[in-house]
Amino acid sequence: MLHDCAITFRFAAPHDAETIRAIEFEAGLRFVSVGMTGIADAPPMAREIVERKIQAREIIIALDEHAACAGFVMFEPQPARIYVQEIDVLTSHAGRRIGAALIDEVARIARMRQLTQLVLSTYRDVPWNAPYYRRLGFRDLDMSELDAALLARRDAHIARGHDESKRVFMRRDLV
Repeated sequence: MLHDCAITFRFAAPHDAETIRAIEFEAGLRFVSVGMTGIADAPPMAREIVERKIQAREIIIALDEHAACAGFVMFEPQPARIYVQEIDVLTSHAGRRIGAALIDEVARIARMRQLTQLVLSTYRDVPWNAPYYRRLGFRDLDMSELDAALLARRDAHIARGHDESKRVFMRRDLV
């Protein structure tokens, strides 16, 4: 599915692993501007994790008009839904709706697999996080709507030191 005449999408390949890690690191630097230096200082995902996700075909990359990787989305299929684990776009490619197009690619895969929702967890007040996803059709989930899998993910975030009071789970229905 093409959203911008110059942007194309494909599943990540093994040779994309370091590029994906570099894009993740660069995207994290944006958090300095909202006082979240811990994210900016964090190292990128371990290469082994990226390689495992590539092998599972759970990372889609966006290629720009020069066939260079401009961003990626990493996801996890779950019963009835896909959990969007991470989405990052290079700052140099911001404003071209690449992130929205990557979400649309995941939604297309979900529909093909007869899954009915996309779910994610993100920062409530960071402009390119929850407010952005609301514009893409996601809605905030109340704590009472979190199932065991999402509660476990929340607990894992807390165990890694995330302040869950600043985060929100969100869902986009695909029906």
